[in-house]
Amino acid sequence: MINIIDKKNCSGCKACYNICPKSCIEMLMDSEGFWYPKVNEASCVNCGLCETVCPEINIYSVKKAYERPICYAAWNKDEDKRKNSSSGGVFTSIAGWIISNGGVVFGAGYDEKLQVRHKEVHTKETLGALRGSKYVQSDINNTYTSAKKYLEAGKKVLFTGTPCQIAGLYNFISKDYANLYTCDIVCHGVPSPLVFKKYKENMETSYGSKIKRIDFRNKKSGWKSYCVSIKFDNNKLYSKTFVNDAYMKGFLRNYYLRPSCYSCSYASINRISDITLGDYWGIASKYPELDDDKGTSLLLINTDRGKTMLEACKTNIVLQECNLEHAIAGNPSIISSVKIPKARDKFFKELNNSKFDYVIKKYMSPPTFIERKIMFGKRVFRFIKRKMGCGK
Repeated sequence: MINIIDKKNCSGCKACYNICPKSCIEMLMDSEGFWYPKVNEASCVNCGLCETVCPEINIYSVKKAYERPICYAAWNKDEDKRKNSSSGGVFTSIAGWIISNGGVVFGAGYDEKLQVRHKEVHTKETLGALRGSKYVQSDINNTYTSAKKYLEAGKKVLFTGTPCQIAGLYNFISKDYANLYTCDIVCHGVPSPLVFKKYKENMETSYGSKIKRIDFRNKKSGWKSYCVSIKFDNNKLYSKTFVNDAYMKGFLRNYYLRPSCYSCSYASINRISDITLGDYWGIASKYPELDDDKGTSLLLINTDRGKTMLEACKTNIVLQECNLEHAIAGNPSIISSVKIPKARDKFFKELNNSKFDYVIKKYMSPPTFIERKIMFGKRVFRFIKRKMGCGK
């Protein structure tokens, strides 16, 4: 029977919820807005399946993964798809190949209440629902169960998500299906759905209207200075660069990430998916010819199956093999977890007892000149340290 004592030992992947043969596991939100399993002991038969599939109790490792990923910079040749993607739009090409072969794609999208949930897509026309970054933890709900049914029916399945979600899927299906393809993202950490909910409510109050659409990575100011763009039912528009948006400030300062994210079990050069996707930050310093500020994807090919996917869509993308250490230096979340802020507990305590805009302004106010100098020095030190470490 699964029993979470220390919350950092649960990633909220819902593999236990999906596997329970008696449906006696309920996923409940805590005061921070994260899901944790609660077992109805009266219905539990102590089969132990929930513990078996947990990717934190049983750390998943890919036996057929490359010892060292093959690193690429890439972008979609279709300018519209690239423009409407967070980075280079390569996911759309990969997912399109799966669908063209009669497959189904699983990924994170918004529901009718603008909550982020994993869903399945069967047509290229509806792939847009899964495109773009959603900076909040996605609700897996019952998609592991659905994916397994498609796999058993012989359909190709592409499952995308955070590394811990992919690990949960692998543990859940407990079999190497030749028709399963996986893609994880370079994950900074997943923010609280509760904080996201309060952010949306605050925005709707401020603009006097319901939110129609949220785009966390609008490129109207370029890929490197992307904007948070929100459209409302009354046709009003909110648009601020990520460094000036309250929600993104808190995300980038690591205030409301899930406890397990501060010691991620899957932040490693040995990735568990077939392909890892992210942004190739800092590409201009080594490959200026690949930086036009429209978005450049970072691809890590981790398995032969990942290579198959890439080969299948090569004609649709611009592709160049790059130095792995350089890519990691620009996106260190590939191999390391972020640090937990000292004031995180105070932030959540105040969030649940005060108005959202007051708490956000208090904790996310611009850093002082001295703080900026200290942060810059720390970033330089970490960059040098990681660079040296990766070069060994």
